[in-house]
Amino acid sequence: MNTIEVKDINKSYEKGKVTALKNVSFNVGKGELFGLIGPDGAGKTTIFRLLTTLLIPDSGEAKVLGYDIVKDYKQIRNLVGYMPGKFSLYADLTIEENLNFFATLFGTTIEENYHLIKDIYEQIAPFKKRRAGKLSGGMKQKLALCCALIHKPEVLFLDEPTTGIDPVSRVELWDMLQKLKTEGITILASTPYMDEAVRCDRVALIQEGEILNIDTPDNITGQFNKKLYAIKAGNMYALLKALKQYPETDNSYAFGEYAHVIVNGDVENLKSFLEKQGISGIEVRNTLPTIEDTFIAESYKP
Repeated sequence: MNTIEVKDINKSYEKGKVTALKNVSFNVGKGELFGLIGPDGAGKTTIFRLLTTLLIPDSGEAKVLGYDIVKDYKQIRNLVGYMPGKFSLYADLTIEENLNFFATLFGTTIEENYHLIKDIYEQIAPFKKRRAGKLSGGMKQKLALCCALIHKPEVLFLDEPTTGIDPVSRVELWDMLQKLKTEGITILASTPYMDEAVRCDRVALIQEGEILNIDTPDNITGQFNKKLYAIKAGNMYALLKALKQYPETDNSYAFGEYAHVIVNGDVENLKSFLEKQGISGIEVRNTLPTIEDTFIAESYKP
């Protein structure tokens, strides 16, 4: 049985002028860590607000734990935990007061479900008397996750939980999510960071309100059926400009210190073309596709 079922959901804003979701469908199995991967404005937050019963869809249907998101909103709210993208706890309350408040709200105590939050709470416990509004970005996210978990939800919704926090905190949070899976908690998390997709059991690539692909990270990158090259040169701006001008370039874009390019033809011809354009210090190598490369390939429309 699927824990989350979404079928043909459509949602728009401003009286239909802005389309947020277009016929979105996906399922999440019990105990699965499922990722929604896409840039800002792709529709990820709208999906979270629908599944946590904060919005009503224009059409389509969705269920969480077998409950309809429109008819059974009260049951769903008691069984899920939600960590929105924007920090939404009480800034004037301390870490300890926020956590106690949410535990009381759900009729439980910190002690009863402490094992769920232990690993993260121990990192912020030395500052438990500090007001939430005075915390760093990473500490705010850790506190928000503790508050979302304190009533032991069956489903955990995390909307871009690592946005705006340092790299170390990002890794720690994803390690925590892997441990929560062992408790049988189903997790739906979104992120604009493609490198985090590999931490999920399955992912849905979403762009402009539409699902592009749903599969395991390995299967998605395995579907990349074109030759991908990484190219570096002395002048990256000039390189990117020249790649766009090459007639056999299928697609090209900056990727860290390299440019990634898909070429229809012999890459040696491309190298000769670049040299004729005055590009020097050229380094070309084959490279394996990442989730980001696959996302760009699927969303790119020449």
